[in-house]
Amino acid sequence: MAHLYPGVVDRSTRLRVALGINVALVVGQVIFGLTAHSVGLLADAGHNLSDVAALGVSLVAVVLAQRAANERKSFGYHRATILAAQVNAASILTVTGLLAWGAIVRLIHPADVEGTTVAIVAAVAFAANLATVRVLNDHSRDLNMRAALLHMVGDAAASVAVFAAGVVIAVTGGYARLDPIASLVVSALIAWRAVGLLRETTDVLLESTPENLDTAAILAAIAGTPGVESVHDLHTWSLSSEVAALSAHVVLDGHPSLEEAQVVAARVKTRLTREFTIAHATLEVECETCGVDERDPCAITTTPAERLRH
Repeated sequence: MAHLYPGVVDRSTRLRVALGINVALVVGQVIFGLTAHSVGLLADAGHNLSDVAALGVSLVAVVLAQRAANERKSFGYHRATILAAQVNAASILTVTGLLAWGAIVRLIHPADVEGTTVAIVAAVAFAANLATVRVLNDHSRDLNMRAALLHMVGDAAASVAVFAAGVVIAVTGGYARLDPIASLVVSALIAWRAVGLLRETTDVLLESTPENLDTAAILAAIAGTPGVESVHDLHTWSLSSEVAALSAHVVLDGHPSLEEAQVVAARVKTRLTREFTIAHATLEVECETCGVDERDPCAITTTPAERLRH
C-alpha cells in the first residue's frame, strides 16, 4: 500500500532542503544571540533547533511510509507520519515551556541587549524561514508535512516579533524587556499550534472519523446504491492524513447469487472512492441483517434512517 502515500519523493526532497536551511540558521542564531546577549534570539534558535529535529523526524517518517506492507504490518507504515507529527507536537510544547521560563527570568532580571544585532539576525532568520515555508508548502492535507510547515510559519512570525523588539531597543537605547516579551509572545503562538496538532494526531490514532468525511452522507450513499437495502456496523478511520479506510456490513436486496453480490459490492466501493476518496473499503455483504453482539463496544447498529434522525 506504499503507493497510497502520494508525493513521497517530492516531500523527501522538500524536507532535506528545509533541514539544511535550518541547520545553518540555528548555528548563526546561537552565535549572534550569545554575542548580543539576546534571549529572544536564543529562544528563536532553541525553537529552530527543535525544528531541525522535527524536520528530521518528518523525513524519517516519509521514508518509512514508502515501505511496502508485510505480514506484520498489513497496512504498511502510513501511521509513521502521524506518529512523527505527534512527536513533533510534544517536543514543541517541551521546548516552548523551557523558553517561556527563560523569558520570565529575563523579565525579572533584565540584561543589556544589542538591539541592532538582534534586528539584523532576526531579519535574516525571517528570510530563511520564509524560504523554508515556500519549500515545504506542497498544498497537501498531510499532517506530517503540515506539522513541519506550521513549525516554520510560527518561526517566521517569531522572527518578526524579535526583529520589532530589536529595532525599538536599537532606536531608543532602552526597553530591554521587549526582548523577553517577544520571546513570550512567540512561545504562546507555538504552544497554541502544538496543542491543535496534538489534538488532530490523537484523533487519527484513536481512529476517529476523519473531519473531511460525513458519516451520514456515506451511509446515504451506500444505502442509495442500486441493489443495497441497508447498511450497518459502519466504521471510517484514517491510516494517515490522506489515506482513509472503511468497513461496513451491507444488506442486499433480495437473495442475490454470489456473483450478483460481488457486482453490488464493487459498485459500492467505486462510489466510495469517487465521492469520498476512500482508498480502502472492506464490505461484508448480507442477505439479512446479522445479529449484533451488544457487548461489542465498537458495534454501530443503526440503519441509515435511524442514523440521520440522530
